[in-house]
Amino acid sequence: MTTTAPEPMTDRPSVPLELIDSPGSSLDPVAIAPSDLAPTEDNGPIVVRPRRLRRSATLRRMVAETVLTPQDLIYPVFVTEGEGVTEAIASMPDCFRYSIDRLISELAAAQALGIGAIALFPAIDPALKDAIGSECTNPDGLIPRAVRAIKAALPELLIFTDVALDPYTTHGHDGLVGDRGQILNDETVAVLTQQALVQAAAGADFVAPSDMMDGRVGAIRQALDAAGFIHTGILAYTAKYASAYYGPFRDALSSAPQFGDKKTYQMNPANRREALKEADLDIAEGADVIMVKPALAYMDIIWQLKERSQLPIAAYNVSGEYAMIKAAAAQGWIDERAIALETLLGMKRAGADWILTYHAVAAARWLAGG
Repeated sequence: MTTTAPEPMTDRPSVPLELIDSPGSSLDPVAIAPSDLAPTEDNGPIVVRPRRLRRSATLRRMVAETVLTPQDLIYPVFVTEGEGVTEAIASMPDCFRYSIDRLISELAAAQALGIGAIALFPAIDPALKDAIGSECTNPDGLIPRAVRAIKAALPELLIFTDVALDPYTTHGHDGLVGDRGQILNDETVAVLTQQALVQAAAGADFVAPSDMMDGRVGAIRQALDAAGFIHTGILAYTAKYASAYYGPFRDALSSAPQFGDKKTYQMNPANRREALKEADLDIAEGADVIMVKPALAYMDIIWQLKERSQLPIAAYNVSGEYAMIKAAAAQGWIDERAIALETLLGMKRAGADWILTYHAVAAARWLAGG
Protein backbone atom coordinates (compact mmCIF):
# COMPACT_ATOMS: atom_id res chain seq x y z
CA MET A 1 0.00 0.00 0.00
CA THR A 2 1.42 3.36 -1.01
CA THR A 3 0.88 6.61 0.82
CA THR A 4 0.58 9.89 -0.98
CA ALA A 5 2.15 13.02 0.49
CA PRO A 6 -0.44 15.67 1.31
CA GLU A 7 -0.78 18.53 -1.12
CA PRO A 8 0.89 21.78 -0.03
CA MET A 9 -1.42 24.45 1.26
CA THR A 10 -0.29 26.91 -1.44
CA ASP A 11 1.66 26.96 -4.67
CA ARG A 12 4.62 28.73 -2.98
CA PRO A 13 7.80 26.63 -2.80
CA SER A 14 8.88 25.36 0.62
CA VAL A 15 12.07 27.18 1.66
CA PRO A 16 14.38 25.41 4.15
CA LEU A 17 15.01 27.55 7.19
CA GLU A 18 18.77 27.17 6.91
CA LEU A 19 18.65 28.71 3.43
CA ILE A 20 16.59 31.68 4.59
CA ASP A 21 19.22 32.43 7.23
CA SER A 22 22.13 32.08 4.80
CA PRO A 23 23.23 35.53 3.51
CA GLY A 24 24.93 34.03 0.48
CA SER A 25 21.91 32.05 -0.63
CA SER A 26 19.87 32.99 -3.67
CA LEU A 27 16.92 32.67 -1.32
CA ASP A 28 18.23 35.44 0.96
CA PRO A 29 15.22 37.42 2.29
CA VAL A 30 16.54 40.53 0.55
CA ALA A 31 16.20 38.80 -2.82
CA ILE A 32 12.62 37.56 -2.33
CA ALA A 33 10.14 39.57 -4.37
CA PRO A 34 7.60 41.56 -2.36
CA SER A 35 4.80 39.72 -4.16
CA ASP A 36 6.03 36.47 -2.62
CA LEU A 37 5.39 37.85 0.86
CA ALA A 38 2.21 39.84 0.27
CA PRO A 39 -0.70 38.66 2.43
CA THR A 40 -3.45 36.88 0.55
CA GLU A 41 -6.31 34.59 1.42
CA ASP A 42 -4.10 31.66 0.43
CA ASN A 43 -0.64 32.27 1.79
CA GLY A 44 -1.35 33.76 5.23
CA PRO A 45 0.22 36.73 7.01
CA ILE A 46 3.25 38.62 5.76
CA VAL A 47 6.65 37.61 7.13
CA VAL A 48 8.07 40.39 9.33
CA ARG A 49 11.84 40.82 8.93
CA PRO A 50 13.38 43.33 11.40
CA ARG A 51 16.81 42.37 10.06
CA ARG A 52 16.17 44.54 6.99
CA LEU A 53 17.05 47.55 9.15
CA ARG A 54 20.31 45.97 10.37
CA ARG A 55 21.86 45.23 6.98
CA SER A 56 24.64 47.83 7.05
CA ALA A 57 26.48 50.10 9.45
CA THR A 58 24.95 53.16 7.78
CA LEU A 59 21.43 51.82 8.15
CA ARG A 60 22.03 50.80 11.76
CA ARG A 61 23.21 54.33 12.55
CA MET A 62 20.18 55.84 10.84
CA VAL A 63 17.70 53.84 12.93
CA ALA A 64 19.65 54.02 16.23
CA GLU A 65 17.28 54.98 19.05
CA THR A 66 20.08 56.08 21.38
CA VAL A 67 23.22 58.02 20.50
CA LEU A 68 26.16 58.53 22.86
CA THR A 69 28.32 61.65 22.36
CA PRO A 70 31.20 63.25 24.31
CA GLN A 71 28.77 66.02 25.31
CA ASP A 72 26.90 63.45 27.43
CA LEU A 73 29.97 62.78 29.58
CA ILE A 74 31.23 64.42 32.77
CA TYR A 75 34.85 63.64 33.58
CA PRO A 76 35.57 62.99 37.30
CA VAL A 77 39.10 64.07 38.22
CA PHE A 78 41.26 64.03 41.35
CA VAL A 79 43.30 67.05 42.43
CA THR A 80 46.13 67.07 44.96
CA GLU A 81 48.59 69.57 46.41
CA GLY A 82 51.97 70.40 44.89
CA GLU A 83 53.35 71.25 41.48
CA GLY A 84 54.17 68.95 38.60
CA VAL A 85 52.42 66.04 40.33
CA THR A 86 50.86 63.13 38.44
CA GLU A 87 50.26 60.20 40.81
CA ALA A 88 48.92 56.91 39.49
CA ILE A 89 46.00 55.29 41.32
CA ALA A 90 46.74 51.57 41.58
CA SER A 91 43.11 50.39 41.69
CA MET A 92 42.06 52.72 38.83
CA PRO A 93 44.43 52.19 35.88
CA ASP A 94 44.92 55.28 33.69
CA CYS A 95 43.48 57.54 36.41
CA PHE A 96 45.71 59.95 38.34
CA ARG A 97 45.84 62.49 41.11
CA TYR A 98 46.97 65.74 39.52
CA SER A 99 48.40 68.89 40.99
CA ILE A 100 46.50 71.94 39.76
CA ASP A 101 49.01 72.80 37.03
CA ARG A 102 49.01 69.29 35.61
CA LEU A 103 45.23 69.04 35.95
CA ILE A 104 44.69 72.08 33.74
CA SER A 105 46.71 70.45 30.95
CA GLU A 106 44.68 67.25 31.29
CA LEU A 107 41.40 69.16 31.18
CA ALA A 108 42.42 71.21 28.15
CA ALA A 109 42.98 67.95 26.27
CA ALA A 110 39.62 66.59 27.45
CA GLN A 111 37.83 69.76 26.39
CA ALA A 112 39.42 69.53 22.94
CA LEU A 113 37.77 66.10 22.59
CA GLY A 114 34.33 67.59 23.19
CA ILE A 115 34.01 66.96 26.93
CA GLY A 116 32.35 70.01 28.40
CA ALA A 117 32.18 69.26 32.13
CA ILE A 118 34.24 67.85 34.99
CA ALA A 119 33.54 66.68 38.53
CA LEU A 120 36.30 67.73 40.91
CA PHE A 121 37.39 65.64 43.93
CA PRO A 122 40.18 66.53 46.41
CA ALA A 123 42.93 64.33 47.80
CA ILE A 124 43.41 66.26 51.04
CA ASP A 125 46.72 66.31 52.93
CA PRO A 126 46.20 64.11 56.02
CA ALA A 127 47.70 66.89 58.15
CA LEU A 128 44.69 69.06 57.26
CA LYS A 129 42.06 66.49 58.24
CA ASP A 130 40.21 66.62 61.54
CA ALA A 131 37.08 65.20 63.14
CA ILE A 132 34.84 67.99 61.86
CA GLY A 133 36.28 68.45 58.37
CA SER A 134 37.07 72.10 58.99
CA GLU A 135 39.28 72.36 55.88
CA CYS A 136 36.21 71.99 53.65
CA THR A 137 35.15 75.59 54.37
CA ASN A 138 38.61 77.13 53.81
CA PRO A 139 38.24 79.67 50.95
CA ASP A 140 41.92 79.11 50.12
CA GLY A 141 41.68 75.34 50.30
CA LEU A 142 42.57 72.93 47.54
CA ILE A 143 39.18 72.86 45.81
CA PRO A 144 38.57 76.66 45.74
CA ARG A 145 42.09 77.23 44.39
CA ALA A 146 41.61 74.53 41.76
CA VAL A 147 38.25 75.97 40.67
CA ARG A 148 39.68 79.47 40.30
CA ALA A 149 42.68 78.21 38.32
CA ILE A 150 40.57 76.06 35.99
CA LYS A 151 38.09 78.86 35.36
CA ALA A 152 40.92 81.27 34.56
CA ALA A 153 42.45 78.85 32.05
CA LEU A 154 39.32 77.15 30.67
CA PRO A 155 36.37 79.46 31.29
CA GLU A 156 33.88 77.46 29.19
CA LEU A 157 34.47 74.21 31.05
CA LEU A 158 31.65 73.42 33.51
CA ILE A 159 32.85 72.52 37.01
CA PHE A 160 30.90 70.32 39.42
CA THR A 161 32.25 70.32 42.97
CA ASP A 162 31.66 67.64 45.58
CA VAL A 163 29.88 68.75 48.76
CA ALA A 164 30.68 66.19 51.46
CA LEU A 165 32.92 65.85 54.48
CA ASP A 166 34.52 62.45 53.96
CA PRO A 167 37.65 63.68 52.10
CA TYR A 168 38.28 66.14 54.96
CA THR A 169 37.58 64.06 58.07
CA THR A 170 39.91 61.78 59.98
CA HIS A 171 37.10 59.26 60.39
CA GLY A 172 36.13 59.16 56.70
CA HIS A 173 32.40 59.69 57.16
CA ASP A 174 30.28 62.13 55.18
CA GLY A 175 28.98 63.83 58.30
CA LEU A 176 29.81 64.92 61.81
CA VAL A 177 29.95 62.12 64.35
CA GLY A 178 28.09 62.21 67.67
CA ASP A 179 29.22 60.93 71.06
CA ARG A 180 27.79 57.48 70.45
CA GLY A 181 29.18 57.14 66.92
CA GLN A 182 26.00 58.23 65.15
CA ILE A 183 26.14 60.53 62.12
CA LEU A 184 24.54 63.87 63.00
CA ASN A 185 22.21 65.09 60.27
CA ASP A 186 21.28 68.71 60.93
CA GLU A 187 24.68 69.68 62.33
CA THR A 188 26.28 68.23 59.19
CA VAL A 189 23.90 70.14 56.91
CA ALA A 190 25.03 73.42 58.49
CA VAL A 191 28.66 72.62 57.58
CA LEU A 192 27.78 71.43 54.09
CA THR A 193 25.95 74.68 53.44
CA GLN A 194 29.09 76.67 54.26
CA GLN A 195 31.17 74.35 52.09
CA ALA A 196 28.81 74.93 49.14
CA LEU A 197 29.02 78.70 49.59
CA VAL A 198 32.83 78.59 49.50
CA GLN A 199 32.77 76.51 46.31
CA ALA A 200 30.21 78.79 44.65
CA ALA A 201 32.28 81.86 45.54
CA ALA A 202 35.30 80.25 43.87
CA GLY A 203 33.32 79.87 40.64
CA ALA A 204 31.82 76.36 40.66
CA ASP A 205 29.00 76.03 38.14
CA PHE A 206 27.28 73.27 40.12
CA VAL A 207 27.67 72.12 43.69
CA ALA A 208 26.96 68.42 44.13
CA PRO A 209 25.99 67.27 47.63
CA SER A 210 26.95 63.59 47.81
CA ASP A 211 26.48 63.09 51.56
CA MET A 212 22.84 61.88 51.64
CA MET A 213 21.91 63.96 54.69
CA ASP A 214 18.19 64.79 54.90
CA GLY A 215 17.28 68.34 53.89
CA ARG A 216 20.67 69.41 52.61
CA VAL A 217 19.48 70.35 49.09
CA GLY A 218 16.93 72.83 50.43
CA ALA A 219 19.37 74.33 52.93
CA ILE A 220 22.05 74.76 50.26
CA ARG A 221 19.60 76.30 47.77
CA GLN A 222 18.37 78.83 50.30
CA ALA A 223 21.90 79.75 51.32
CA LEU A 224 23.11 80.12 47.72
CA ASP A 225 20.18 82.36 46.80
CA ALA A 226 20.54 84.48 49.92
CA ALA A 227 24.23 85.01 49.12
CA GLY A 228 23.48 86.03 45.53
CA PHE A 229 24.59 82.78 43.85
CA ILE A 230 21.29 82.35 42.07
CA HIS A 231 22.96 80.90 38.95
CA THR A 232 24.91 78.20 40.79
CA GLY A 233 23.18 74.88 40.15
CA ILE A 234 22.72 71.88 42.41
CA LEU A 235 23.35 68.38 41.17
CA ALA A 236 21.87 66.23 43.92
CA TYR A 237 23.15 62.74 44.62
CA THR A 238 19.53 61.70 44.94
CA ALA A 239 19.73 57.92 44.96
CA LYS A 240 23.19 57.16 46.32
CA TYR A 241 23.29 53.57 47.44
CA ALA A 242 25.46 51.99 50.15
CA SER A 243 27.37 50.13 47.48
CA ALA A 244 30.40 47.87 47.33
CA TYR A 245 31.39 49.53 44.03
CA TYR A 246 33.07 52.54 45.69
CA GLY A 247 36.31 50.90 46.86
CA PRO A 248 38.77 52.26 44.28
CA PHE A 249 37.42 55.82 44.70
CA ARG A 250 38.07 55.65 48.44
CA ASP A 251 41.61 54.48 47.68
CA ALA A 252 42.07 57.49 45.40
CA LEU A 253 41.09 59.96 48.15
CA SER A 254 42.11 57.94 51.22
CA SER A 255 38.56 58.51 52.44
CA ALA A 256 37.38 55.06 53.54
CA PRO A 257 35.41 55.13 56.82
CA GLN A 258 37.60 54.33 59.81
CA PHE A 259 34.74 52.72 61.72
CA GLY A 260 31.37 51.25 60.84
CA ASP A 261 29.88 51.86 57.43
CA LYS A 262 27.64 54.37 55.63
CA LYS A 263 24.41 52.39 55.70
CA THR A 264 22.61 54.77 58.07
CA TYR A 265 22.69 57.52 55.45
CA GLN A 266 23.32 55.94 52.05
CA MET A 267 20.45 53.95 50.56
CA ASN A 268 19.75 50.25 50.89
CA PRO A 269 20.51 48.51 47.55
CA ALA A 270 17.29 46.51 48.01
CA ASN A 271 15.06 49.59 47.73
CA ARG A 272 13.46 51.11 44.66
CA ARG A 273 10.47 53.11 45.95
CA GLU A 274 12.74 54.89 48.41
CA ALA A 275 14.62 56.37 45.45
CA LEU A 276 11.38 57.87 44.19
CA LYS A 277 10.80 59.45 47.59
CA GLU A 278 14.32 60.90 47.63
CA ALA A 279 13.78 62.29 44.14
CA ASP A 280 10.51 63.97 45.11
CA LEU A 281 12.20 65.57 48.11
CA ASP A 282 15.27 66.80 46.20
CA ILE A 283 13.15 68.25 43.42
CA ALA A 284 10.90 70.03 45.92
CA GLU A 285 13.96 71.43 47.69
CA GLY A 286 15.36 72.97 44.52
CA ALA A 287 17.69 70.46 42.83
CA ASP A 288 18.47 71.25 39.19
CA VAL A 289 19.70 67.76 38.31
CA ILE A 290 19.16 64.46 40.14
CA MET A 291 21.60 61.56 40.06
CA VAL A 292 21.75 57.81 40.58
CA LYS A 293 24.96 56.30 41.98
CA PRO A 294 26.19 53.69 41.09
CA ALA A 295 24.78 53.29 37.60
CA LEU A 296 25.43 49.77 36.34
CA ALA A 297 23.49 47.80 38.98
CA TYR A 298 20.78 50.47 39.20
CA MET A 299 19.59 50.91 35.61
CA ASP A 300 16.02 50.36 36.77
CA ILE A 301 16.32 53.35 39.12
CA ILE A 302 17.67 55.55 36.32
CA TRP A 303 14.72 54.52 34.15
CA GLN A 304 12.12 55.16 36.83
CA LEU A 305 13.49 58.59 37.73
CA LYS A 306 13.56 59.50 34.04
CA GLU A 307 9.91 58.49 33.71
CA ARG A 308 8.94 60.40 36.87
CA SER A 309 10.86 63.67 36.58
CA GLN A 310 11.20 66.52 34.10
CA LEU A 311 14.71 67.30 35.40
CA PRO A 312 17.90 66.04 33.74
CA ILE A 313 19.03 62.68 35.12
CA ALA A 314 22.70 62.00 35.80
CA ALA A 315 24.26 58.58 36.38
CA TYR A 316 27.62 57.92 38.02
CA ASN A 317 29.60 55.14 36.35
CA VAL A 318 31.62 54.61 39.51
CA SER A 319 35.16 53.51 40.24
CA GLY A 320 34.37 49.84 40.85
CA GLU A 321 32.52 49.57 37.55
CA TYR A 322 35.47 51.20 35.80
CA ALA A 323 38.06 49.04 37.58
CA MET A 324 36.30 45.79 36.65
CA ILE A 325 36.43 46.65 32.95
CA LYS A 326 40.07 47.70 33.16
CA ALA A 327 41.05 44.54 35.07
CA ALA A 328 39.27 42.18 32.68
CA ALA A 329 40.69 44.01 29.67
CA ALA A 330 44.21 43.76 31.11
CA GLN A 331 43.77 39.97 31.22
CA GLY A 332 42.65 39.92 27.60
CA TRP A 333 39.22 38.58 28.56
CA ILE A 334 37.18 41.42 27.06
CA ASP A 335 37.44 44.16 24.45
CA GLU A 336 37.80 47.28 26.63
CA ARG A 337 36.58 49.72 24.00
CA ALA A 338 33.52 47.68 23.04
CA ILE A 339 32.52 46.90 26.63
CA ALA A 340 33.02 50.46 27.91
CA LEU A 341 31.03 52.04 25.07
CA GLU A 342 28.26 49.43 25.38
CA THR A 343 28.06 50.09 29.13
CA LEU A 344 27.83 53.87 28.67
CA LEU A 345 25.28 53.49 25.87
CA GLY A 346 23.19 51.27 28.14
CA MET A 347 23.19 53.94 30.84
CA LYS A 348 22.03 56.54 28.37
CA ARG A 349 19.39 54.19 26.96
CA ALA A 350 18.11 53.67 30.51
CA GLY A 351 17.49 57.41 30.72
CA ALA A 352 20.69 59.14 31.82
CA ASP A 353 21.13 62.56 30.24
CA TRP A 354 24.61 62.95 31.74
CA ILE A 355 27.08 60.23 32.71
CA LEU A 356 29.96 60.77 35.12
CA THR A 357 32.60 58.29 33.99
CA TYR A 358 36.33 57.71 34.31
CA HIS A 359 36.16 56.37 30.74
CA ALA A 360 35.30 59.89 29.53
CA VAL A 361 38.53 60.78 27.72
CA ALA A 362 39.00 57.35 26.17
CA ALA A 363 35.32 57.18 25.21
CA ALA A 364 35.48 60.59 23.55
CA ARG A 365 38.44 59.41 21.47
CA TRP A 366 36.69 56.17 20.56
CA LEU A 367 33.52 57.99 19.57
CA ALA A 368 35.59 60.21 17.30
CA GLY A 369 37.02 57.07 15.66
CA GLY A 370 40.37 57.20 17.44
